[in-house]
Amino acid sequence: MIRLKLQKVILKLFLVLIIFSLGCKDQNKETISEVPNILFAIMDDATYLHMGAYGCDWIDTPNFDRIASEGLLFSRAYTPNAKCAPSRSSILTGRNSWQLEEAANHWCYFPQKFKTYAEVLEENDYHVGYTDKGWAPGIAKNADGSERFLLGKAYNEKITSPPTSKISTVDYAANFSSFLEADKGDRPFCFWYGSREPHRAYEEGSGIRKGGKKIEQIDMVYSFWPDNEAVRSDLLDYAYEIEYFDFQLGKMLKTLEEKGKLDNTIIVVTSDNGMPFPRIKGQEYELSNHLPLAIMWKDGIKNPGRVIDGLVSFIDLAPTFLELAKIGQDSSGMEPITGKSLVKFFDSNQSDVKDTFRDFVLIGKERHDIGRPDDVGYPIRGIVKEDYLFIQNFETERWPAGNPSTGYLNCDGSITKTEILKSREDPKTSHYWNLSFGKRPEYELYNIRTDPECMYNLVNEPELLPTAERLKNLMVSELTKQTDPRILGNGEIFDNYKYADSTGVNFYERYMAGEKLNSGWVNPSDFEKGDFN
Repeated sequence: MIRLKLQKVILKLFLVLIIFSLGCKDQNKETISEVPNILFAIMDDATYLHMGAYGCDWIDTPNFDRIASEGLLFSRAYTPNAKCAPSRSSILTGRNSWQLEEAANHWCYFPQKFKTYAEVLEENDYHVGYTDKGWAPGIAKNADGSERFLLGKAYNEKITSPPTSKISTVDYAANFSSFLEADKGDRPFCFWYGSREPHRAYEEGSGIRKGGKKIEQIDMVYSFWPDNEAVRSDLLDYAYEIEYFDFQLGKMLKTLEEKGKLDNTIIVVTSDNGMPFPRIKGQEYELSNHLPLAIMWKDGIKNPGRVIDGLVSFIDLAPTFLELAKIGQDSSGMEPITGKSLVKFFDSNQSDVKDTFRDFVLIGKERHDIGRPDDVGYPIRGIVKEDYLFIQNFETERWPAGNPSTGYLNCDGSITKTEILKSREDPKTSHYWNLSFGKRPEYELYNIRTDPECMYNLVNEPELLPTAERLKNLMVSELTKQTDPRILGNGEIFDNYKYADSTGVNFYERYMAGEKLNSGWVNPSDFEKGDFN
């Protein structure tokens, strides 16, 4: 009898041990699954209002919209600097562009001291890679002079026949599949889908001819451009390229579903700066810096389908990825991160996060592109808070979009740009030229809720003088804390950094002396000489 009871006790203990062991295995499995894969998808030059999830009905973005509806849609996401290289630098480092030395500029050398989140993830056993446009344009090298891979290995071998002659031949989705297949250890992955679209140039008329779009579909042409058939056709070409990006994104989502990896992959979709049209890309207005952002993570975001209307910045992405990977910022080896993790928004119970997360965002720029005397830029700093955007232009004697004689080189060549330059010849339409290319006052203030196009400078309105002063003081105070050289009186340091492309060095002086130089991103007709004072 005693032996029988003892056998039963032993059997129960054995069963408990088995259950405990299985439980530990399950617990370990859950712990592993909490470290998600990361798919970061970035358009090249797209304004946030041109995604279906934000209400656009003349551009089809079903896959962006899916990310938003099955995840989170951020309605107030900003880049600190509305140009490719400096914007991407902020994403990679979690720091504002004026905190990144040379990387504040376009066409720069990426400083060796700044480690990227992708490099940290690779050091921590993530499978890391990218396709097509990563951090660019510029040069990144290690201390020994070898090429530095800020985003891991490039996967560009698979090519395709794109629908237009100007869309990249890199097969984004096929290269993503190659990336996934390259890892035999089933490690978590971090992949950067760097689309070239909708960057210039476009195949003229492709939106209508190949996309099946119609001029009358466009519900609004911004007030700072002429509303004519040429400009509308240009917009439809831009739309067609956004749709191509979205199509490739959809193929990647399907691949993840087929491999059973979708649920535990956090997918972030955004753009580096606003659309490549005059007065937007390369400037620091609302439509320049306010960008699309949707995030989906089926295993980690509670109550999906929410719209987050709190202010967030691109500097918040790097700390988000580190937190998801369970890597402490102090142990990452990165320079101190200025941004804050967005993971707080993933819990639907934290309804007050938007009110405590970020009260304002800072924006600004230094040297973009080339073509001014002495290789100088057009420095700006700004702050977005509540309904207002406050801007300070530091060198108002300079041309904001570049000098007329060298072709306004901080504005890509386009049909719309040419139309605006033509409009200067008629006093009735010359205001289009002034809005995009004319000189500006030192201070600007806009109510971006009622005037998102930033058409009405309110800085001298008596009732808003206290608002302007309050925003200026807050901006200066915060930039001082961030040791911004421009605010601390050493702003010329940004103009003295070397170009990473010899074409840019003394471009203005060489061009004016008659040297034939490459500036293929502008139209020959955009070059002007004469009195523009």
